[in-house]
Amino acid sequence: MVNELKDLLALVGDSLSSDGATVTVTDAAGFRANVGKLVQVSALESGARQGLARFLIRAAALELGVFPASIHELYLARGRGDAPMVWATPAFNLRALSHHAARAMFRAAKKIDAGAFIFELARSEMGYTAQRPVEYSTNILAAAVAEGFTGPVFIQGDHFQVSAKKYASEGQAEVNAVKDLAREAISAGFYNIDIDTSTLVDITKTTVPEQQKVNIELSANFGAFIREIEPQGLIVSIGGEIGEVGGHNSNEEELRTFMDGYVAEFKRLAPGKPGLSKISIQTGTSHGGTVLPDGSIAQVNLDFDTLRNLSRIARKDYALGGTVQHGASTLPEDMFHKFVENEAIEVHLATNFMNKWFDTIPDDFRKEIYAWLDENAASERKPGMTDQQFYYKARKNAIGPFKAKSYELPEEAIASLTAAWEAQFDKLFNLLGLKDSCQHVEKFVSPVKIAPDIKFYLGEDVAEELADDLSD
Repeated sequence: MVNELKDLLALVGDSLSSDGATVTVTDAAGFRANVGKLVQVSALESGARQGLARFLIRAAALELGVFPASIHELYLARGRGDAPMVWATPAFNLRALSHHAARAMFRAAKKIDAGAFIFELARSEMGYTAQRPVEYSTNILAAAVAEGFTGPVFIQGDHFQVSAKKYASEGQAEVNAVKDLAREAISAGFYNIDIDTSTLVDITKTTVPEQQKVNIELSANFGAFIREIEPQGLIVSIGGEIGEVGGHNSNEEELRTFMDGYVAEFKRLAPGKPGLSKISIQTGTSHGGTVLPDGSIAQVNLDFDTLRNLSRIARKDYALGGTVQHGASTLPEDMFHKFVENEAIEVHLATNFMNKWFDTIPDDFRKEIYAWLDENAASERKPGMTDQQFYYKARKNAIGPFKAKSYELPEEAIASLTAAWEAQFDKLFNLLGLKDSCQHVEKFVSPVKIAPDIKFYLGEDVAEELADDLSD
């Protein structure tokens, strides 16, 4: 390990010094300029070099004032009315070249003093993007360092979801898999976790309490587990979910049934511990949107009244921050201000940033990817599908297999892509009211700077066999 460490320190121009257990930044400017070299080691290599690169980035980021944080207290302040209802927190899933995309996001944030935004990765995405939590958090923290951003960085596990298919055949093993994932993610700096057991809501049951029973019990069980393993002095922000995205729209009875049941069960399992900070509902969207034969996205009839009314109940009666909107990135831009007006606490955005990647990469690279999809994703081509529909639906599966080639793109291609991403973030940050939100983050989010554990970073890489019924 000594030789690997020496090589990595040389790679960043000896701007860091380390004895393998502690890290000191000796040249901040030099490290900011060279941190991308460690990012590539983290993303593309393996073994001790990969683990050490990740450890160096996280430890150095901490010394430079960049630290993973929980948004729990800010959301509860919003629920109490102590924080103004002038923004909706965007949560971004960055699937392709996530380090480069995050750099563009931090640049956009610095222009308007934005601080209330989240980087997230779903359980399903870890497979097809070939990014485990530790790689993703490394990419994000390194991006903050490179762009000179300081303060709390919110990294979130999105849809830490129970596969209904696997739960039906091997229930305890599937529960353990999600718990193992939560432990892995928290070790990597994911201090915000969205537990999603809404896949187990059984609408064939006669009453709402019967329909929500398993969702309530398992969600509370996972919440109590997170409270057991979270770092000392930090409260992980936990989200619950009452309706699977793409299903029927949520209603007040479902919200109250879930929350009343969750509060009681969580109190039994984790007495005296903080509960949820937010609740995800369904209002008419679907992940990735519905693709029409010409490749365009079908218009969505989003129920903003449900979003607003359930958010008010969540705040008033359950002291949460509010409701969460999933599946929003393919909506028309003129809709986004309505999330703020209708009091959403959080909005999840993913597909359009991936679309921008596919639309902006060089034509020959895109053709190579599509040829790969023709051969390797043929099972996803359903009868009657046009080419546009097939490639739109299947192309996410090429992100992981083409990760290394993505890093090899010419500098001008990378620059064009990141400029396009930055323009997207500029628009969304303004539409969602993020200007000057740093002041609210600073007021309610206390810095809890947790030193990384070298043993975690040098452990064996995790490769989970994922189910095919998980959501993004």
